[in-house]
Amino acid sequence: MKKLTLRHITTAAAVGAVYAAMSILGSVFGVTFGPVQCRFAEALCVLPFFFPETVWGLFVGCLITNLLSPYGLVDIVVGSLATLLGAFLTSGCGKKWLAPLPPVVCNGLLVGGMLAWEQVGFADAFFAAFALNAGSVALGELLACYGLGAVLLWRLPRIGFFKNRMTRT
Repeated sequence: MKKLTLRHITTAAAVGAVYAAMSILGSVFGVTFGPVQCRFAEALCVLPFFFPETVWGLFVGCLITNLLSPYGLVDIVVGSLATLLGAFLTSGCGKKWLAPLPPVVCNGLLVGGMLAWEQVGFADAFFAAFALNAGSVALGELLACYGLGAVLLWRLPRIGFFKNRMTRT
């Protein structure tokens, strides 16, 4: 394992702060929480592809955001862990075009399942509610990660300040 430096900790903290600020701003417009959501901050979940240390910053930023969630403790735990898992899997992606996929899948499945459980419990309608919620959350993630996140993936390596700090390009 690579030695953790002050630069790594600072980078993770900055990413976490930006994630929380973007998500809280998005909640003003009603797109951060709920079955139909598009957290623009989720675009930052592609950063672990270049900067593995940002995994923990994304987790903390999401945790801070989810403290405001109308779904309470279950969203604080499940939603934050979905972002942590997605970011961690992104850090291990071998191809740049695959980097946005883990957050899309993890959040679609985990947050979609949490929302379905919140809506109908484990009744007969759970699987229908799960399919609808997982699809809508994954679509919002797809827009954020493959839309805005792709811009980060292709532009950051061209910026000298970031290029010298990346683990790969």
